[in-house]
Amino acid sequence: MAWSRLLAWWRLCLGLLSVLVCLAPCVNLQPAENINYNLVHSWADKLGMELFHLGDFITRRKEVQESFKDAKVVSRNGASIVDSMAKEIEMMMDLKVSAVRRIMDTAENTALSHQNDMADKMFSYYSAKEMLEPGDPVPPIPTPAPDMDKDIGEPLIYVQPKVVVLEPRPEFHNTPVNFSVSSVHVPVNVFDRAPDVIKAIQWSENLDQIFRDNYKNDPTLSWQFFGSSTGFMRQFPASKWRKDVPVDLYDCRLRSWYMEAATSPKDIVILMDGSGSMLGQRLDIAKHVVNTILDTLGTNDFVNIFTFDKEVSPVVPCFEDTLIQANLGNIRELKEGIELFRPKSIANYTAALTKAFELLEETKLSSRGAQCNQAIMIIGDGAPENNREVFELHNWRDPPYKPVRVFTYLIGKEVANWDDIRWMACENQGYYVHLSDTAEVREMVLNYIPVMARPLVLGRHDHPVIWSQVYADIEDTKLSDYLWDINQCEYQKADVLEYWQVHDRMLEPSEMHRRKYRRMKETWNQPVDSNVYQFMTTVSMPIYDRRENATRIANILGVAGTDVPINEIKKLLSPFTLGVNGYAFIVTNNGYVLFHPDFRPIFQGYILKPAYNSVDMIEVELLDDDRPARDFNPVLMTIRDSIINQSTGSKWMLVKNHFDEMKRVARIKRQYYWTAIKKTPFTLVISYPEQYGVSHMDIRADQEIHRISIKGTNLRSVFSGKRWKIHPDWLFCKHSNRTFKTPEIELLYFLERMSEPGWRWPGSRSAMPPEHAAAMFCDRQLMQALVFDARVTGWFSNNTSFNSKDDKGNEFKQRFGVTVAFLATHSGLTRWHEFHSNAAEESGVGETFSQNNTRAIDEIWYKRAVDQHFVREESFVYSVPFDAGESNSEILVTASHAVFHNEGGKTAPAAVVGFQFQHSALYKLFHNITGNACAVDDKDCYILDNNGYVIISTRVHETGRFFGEVNGAIMKRLLEENVYRQVTVYDYQAVCFESKNDNNASSMLLSPLFHLLRVGKWLLHTALWYIVQLLQWAPGVSSHYADMYGDSNDTEPPPPEPHPEHHARNGNGHGKKDDDLWLRYLTLHRTRLKPCDMKRDLYTLFNEKDNVVYNMTAHACERPFVVLPIPFSNLILLVIDQLCPRDGSVVLTVNPQPIDYHLSVNDSLACYKQAREFNRMRPHSCISRHANESGIKLCGKACSVYANLGLLLLCHILSRWL
Repeated sequence: MAWSRLLAWWRLCLGLLSVLVCLAPCVNLQPAENINYNLVHSWADKLGMELFHLGDFITRRKEVQESFKDAKVVSRNGASIVDSMAKEIEMMMDLKVSAVRRIMDTAENTALSHQNDMADKMFSYYSAKEMLEPGDPVPPIPTPAPDMDKDIGEPLIYVQPKVVVLEPRPEFHNTPVNFSVSSVHVPVNVFDRAPDVIKAIQWSENLDQIFRDNYKNDPTLSWQFFGSSTGFMRQFPASKWRKDVPVDLYDCRLRSWYMEAATSPKDIVILMDGSGSMLGQRLDIAKHVVNTILDTLGTNDFVNIFTFDKEVSPVVPCFEDTLIQANLGNIRELKEGIELFRPKSIANYTAALTKAFELLEETKLSSRGAQCNQAIMIIGDGAPENNREVFELHNWRDPPYKPVRVFTYLIGKEVANWDDIRWMACENQGYYVHLSDTAEVREMVLNYIPVMARPLVLGRHDHPVIWSQVYADIEDTKLSDYLWDINQCEYQKADVLEYWQVHDRMLEPSEMHRRKYRRMKETWNQPVDSNVYQFMTTVSMPIYDRRENATRIANILGVAGTDVPINEIKKLLSPFTLGVNGYAFIVTNNGYVLFHPDFRPIFQGYILKPAYNSVDMIEVELLDDDRPARDFNPVLMTIRDSIINQSTGSKWMLVKNHFDEMKRVARIKRQYYWTAIKKTPFTLVISYPEQYGVSHMDIRADQEIHRISIKGTNLRSVFSGKRWKIHPDWLFCKHSNRTFKTPEIELLYFLERMSEPGWRWPGSRSAMPPEHAAAMFCDRQLMQALVFDARVTGWFSNNTSFNSKDDKGNEFKQRFGVTVAFLATHSGLTRWHEFHSNAAEESGVGETFSQNNTRAIDEIWYKRAVDQHFVREESFVYSVPFDAGESNSEILVTASHAVFHNEGGKTAPAAVVGFQFQHSALYKLFHNITGNACAVDDKDCYILDNNGYVIISTRVHETGRFFGEVNGAIMKRLLEENVYRQVTVYDYQAVCFESKNDNNASSMLLSPLFHLLRVGKWLLHTALWYIVQLLQWAPGVSSHYADMYGDSNDTEPPPPEPHPEHHARNGNGHGKKDDDLWLRYLTLHRTRLKPCDMKRDLYTLFNEKDNVVYNMTAHACERPFVVLPIPFSNLILLVIDQLCPRDGSVVLTVNPQPIDYHLSVNDSLACYKQAREFNRMRPHSCISRHANESGIKLCGKACSVYANLGLLLLCHILSRWL
């Protein structure tokens, strides 16, 4: 009986075993069913609760919220805020205009009183390029004595440089300056001892007193200057000239502040002779003339260039029948077009002049262009006739007024028919110039400025106030191209050095792709806040020659101006009043932004973009309407028109806000308010989120500073210790006559002053005299909020319970490696508390945090926490640095949580709390929760944030990467199932790189030197190739390089094994294919910068409550994953079955991609934009004519022809015989 029972059990076991064996193949066919939904759900819940309890304990968020219980919540009045800010800016700008007006008046009077002074060629002045500081070596006197200077006809003069004491000043960005005198900058193309130049330098030295008085009256003044029409610039305070490029290219007369003040807006048509005689040097000079003319134009001017032979053609085909705005992008397009020009046949001057006049007439009738001055500029080597009938038909209809001026530039040394081309200029209120060398081009071209300025000078009393477009404080706009060329050379150098180290590995496709991608990432670095350049606008006005005999020539003496740094304007905007994610910006009459939080003028960290200062407001305010690129919403266009017309209004819009290096995006509804800044071409716009920006925190009357001081509270005591900082860019208080090492020291100084009897709040940031005698200002509302926040949060950084022996606290610190807890308030205060692994103090933890996280509401973790509050109030936002897994350093996770205060049905963000802890501790926690389930080969587990970036992966090097680049197929499924949504963001400030043609401007086909250069280039390539091969054969050199320059970073993945054919060698061990590939790195492949449009596909969680996708289980390979939200966080948990086939061809990226507008071969982005140009508001000032101008006969000198009698006789004999 027992045996039968045993046999039955044995049969039963065999049956069950056979069933399991039969079912085993079925299990393999459905591997995803091994992902247990309930188990994954428990992982997510447990991880979320662990992290939440950690954050709740470390940040004391409930205690922070309780600290603000005595504050009140009030409504934010956007219309009142924008009006108040505009008045502050207007008051500040009035002060600058007053200072410039005083310089102008003093200059005109001084020049008048010194009109009979003799020029002293031995006059000594403070030269910005030559002056010395005490202790500097005195340069030796040039020996032997200089020879006779051929240009001026007398010996050159040497004057000992003057000595000046310079002291770095923070208000001038630590530039060493001297406030007693001014310094003079003279361009390289101007001789400073020429009579007219040295005389102007002499009398303008008297401006030093008015410079000093201006600075005394308004210590917030930046650089003051007088730009002379002779070329020099006198600048106060005195400073040494710094050069951004090896050659000093600066000329104040080419700056926008000078040009726009010296001449009213203008429409210009440039005609370039395309006849066959315009070859070689003549063509080089002609192109130089055109480029110099273009450099003198600004955003209020309009221009086009036509070349003419038998036909008249635009240099940029798509600009056929129009004048284009002279912004940096369009000017660049015209310069590139003129470089491609090649002369052809006989020039038809009649057709060219007719085309120019018709275009200018049509522009005026259609109310396009500048609608002020008009001019035609002719560049050629001689005209066959004067074309009198053309001028009579188009320009002499209303004598003596001639609406279009004509300027002529005769090119070439040996020219005979100069009289007709000169006649064209003299009879049409223009100017004639003869050019025979490129060195004289700039000075000769600039002669047109005084002519265009004649109506202004003759009017005398009207001095237009000009505000320039934003610009960087560099000496030449071509610096970007120079820096990019240097950058490319550095790339080539790095390639050569790397080839010496790794040899053929460098030529592997994977290595070439890695290197190209790394360099592209560098170009995507577009910092919004950068100290590389100081951006500014300048206010200027013209200075006239008021001498009695000056009316015969209507001479302009120059332009007076002062800089207004953009950062100084920003400080007047009081960002505190706009709150988190609120901002303000200024728009010019052309629709361009003077500044904006998305204004990104720099790429690669230090190179200016080619069209950096012509960014339209609709290119940075991106509506959330899913329209294609450059198909702007009519509502936005209507708002833009209202803004540039300087109206007052308001509107709400749904927009896409990108942030964090343009890798994250938020869709948000925003309120906009705008109003004009009176007496300027600017309009101020403010914006804040409607969801949490309509209300803000405020203090009650019994919490004001003076009341708590009366009660005996020491204001300095609420800022005790060192674990606190204030927003470095905000204007809490300022002292015009004192500077402080840090904003915190300055704050403590003013807190002591407030505690003194008789303290009164100054009423304005830009107080007019006599209030200015106080030389102090404090933002009362901001200071009240700051002191309140400091009082109620003082316990945070001083709380000893953090370091107590509490078991729970020690457990959290040890398990998670918490390094710092922090608190930032809406008033710009940041507090923190460091955690140490032992009793000994570890320096550097809090210092590192406080150095990089002092901007409170402007920090990314602050903004994200406030946005996350409306997804789930109790949640924390977790983040790691982008591509953090590629570094060898310890990764820190940042967690933040928003604290809101509620009162009377209103809510407002009061503060954000957070902490940082070690990523390795988070990884360990995740591993402990999931066990070995995610460590085996059949499952892949990820924690992703709300924008799709990897927070946790089983492969640490993937940390910080976008998940679409890790597993594009699954990311695509997450999009399809509405886990994430894709948000396309357009970047209208992008930079692209196109191949650069290195051919010389002159005709290469007709030059035998070109072929010699090609032979020389081939010889150089061959020689360098053999040098490289020799270095490879010398093991000592190669090993020495490896020791000196070897890459110790092993984070780069090893390259894949190359194809066997790639290693096919010849006798010396190198294949011909390798040699050819090497040559591409031997030759520098130059590119040029090009403005372009790009787009980024960014991602955000689909934050709908009860999203059904989170209830879906895995189903075989049809859905080989489970995704679940992690509670109390911005994270999701994703578990993927790795046994299912994976489509590696699907890659989703957040990197920028060029936008294809399907342009024709000859068109460019500038053409596309020109066809869709926007409205603009013309400047109010236009002075283009004066009745007395017809009496001025000065129009340029005639040519001097030096005849060689021998050559003339020989020509005469030959003409008889031939």
